[in-house]
Order: sequence, then structure tokens, then C-alpha cells
Amino acid sequence: MRTALTIAGSDSSGGAGIQADLKTFAAHGVYGLSAITAVTAQNTVGIHACDAVSSRLVTAQIEAVVSDIGVHAAKTGMLANADIVAAVAAAVDALRIPLLVVDPVMVSTSGATLANDGAVDAIRSKLVRRAFVVTPNIAEAEVLSGISITNEDTRREAARRIVAAGPTIVIIKGGHFPSSNIVDLMYDGQCFVEFPTERVAGPSRHGTGCTFAAAITAQLALGSPLSDAIRHAQRYVAGAIGASPALGCGRGPMDHGWNTFADRTGSSDDRPARLPGALFR
Repeated sequence: MRTALTIAGSDSSGGAGIQADLKTFAAHGVYGLSAITAVTAQNTVGIHACDAVSSRLVTAQIEAVVSDIGVHAAKTGMLANADIVAAVAAAVDALRIPLLVVDPVMVSTSGATLANDGAVDAIRSKLVRRAFVVTPNIAEAEVLSGISITNEDTRREAARRIVAAGPTIVIIKGGHFPSSNIVDLMYDGQCFVEFPTERVAGPSRHGTGCTFAAAITAQLALGSPLSDAIRHAQRYVAGAIGASPALGCGRGPMDHGWNTFADRTGSSDDRPARLPGALFR
């Protein structure tokens, strides 16, 4: 069985992070492995608390699963501080982890900061150059490239600068561009390729970036060419948004298992009662 490793933070609401990655791997028939970098208390409204895991424990998790089970592809998500980034970079080298997808998570959908300044600098200097593919959104690409992205020309220049930092390929996602359709832009150091896809309406978009990168990682683990993996990831995320279960009071989760069950009618509106979050007052 093919395996994929996610190195990321835990999302207690299950919509993003480790939980979204593992659900996505399972939906693609890939056995998911994980190394947790941080534990968050969050829901669809926002992040209420977050504690980073020690870099030593992050390393131990990666070593444990790679040395015993093995990994066909891997992805990174939330890496909260520079020590964790350095530990992940060292593990990638020491364990020869293949096909690394770096999703440079810096800010949550709700606006919470998920990586401090030291972590951002370390991602830029230590991790990006070890990646097979980097998958920033517009804001993350601005940070990695050091330029403001206001149009397609500046997005292409940002892609050039990111690839110059060492990764094989960058995909700058187009979801944050104000347009009727989404156009994800891939650059491999020589050619630009655009991947247009329909923009799916709806408020349930929590975890789209994690899920997109995880779907690409799963497809790479299965041996798919990157171009096919990107198109598949676009379709998978669109389907997950369209099948969203309308949970929570804010930006709700997608349905990561939408493509694995033919009949979803039994749970279409079976939402539990909500209790006030007294502990956070």
C-alpha cells in the first residue's frame, strides 16, 4: 500500500491540518502517517489556543514512522517556530524523504498567525529548497518572494523568485484573486502552466489549502505526474466544498469523504446541538 506523511498542526475541529490531511489521504486510498507539530483548540469561528510540540518530539515522530513503515511522499503544513522547521528540514535530509510538498502555512482562514517570524524565515531559507513542490496562496507567495502580487505579471515574478530559492516547482494558488474562476499557476523554472478551475460558491472553505496540498501529495504517492495531481486536487477540493455538511457557526469544514460514499442522505442535516463555550469566556 502506498503511504504519505503529513507534518503539520492538529485542528480540533477536523477541518484543516493533520485531520484534513489524513482524511484526504484516506479518500485517495493512501495510508496516512503523521507527525504533529502543534496542538490547537479551534472551531469554525477561530483559534482559541495553540501550543507547539517540541522539535525533539517532532523529529522522533518522523523518524518512528519513516524508519518502520516508509514514505512515498510527504507534506508539511503548520510549522510554528524556527526550531521545528530546522528539525523537519534535517529529517528530510537524514531520512531521504521523497517528493516533499511544502504548504507554507502562515495564517489561518480566521486570521490567526500560525508561524512566527523566525519560522517564516526558516521556511524560506531551509525548507523551501528541499521541496519538490511548494503550494503558497497569494499572501504566502508575497512573503516567500518579497514582492507584492497585484496582477498576473507580478504573480509570475513571484514564482520565479520562489523557484530561484531552490524548490523544483512552485504552484501559486489563485483562490485569493478576485475572479470568476480560479487559475492556479505552476512554474518549474522554465515554463509557466495555468490550471483553471471553476470557483465553487459557499462559506465552507476551512482547510482548502491543506486539502489541496494533501490531495497533490496523495497523488504523488500513487505515482501520478504532477500535472495530473494538480487537476485531480482541484476537482477533489471543489467536490469537497460542494458537499460541505454545514457544520459550525463560522467558516465550516468541507466533506473530505465526498468521493467515497454514494449515499449521503442519512447525514444531510443531522447536526448536533451546540453548547456555549463557557471555558473560553
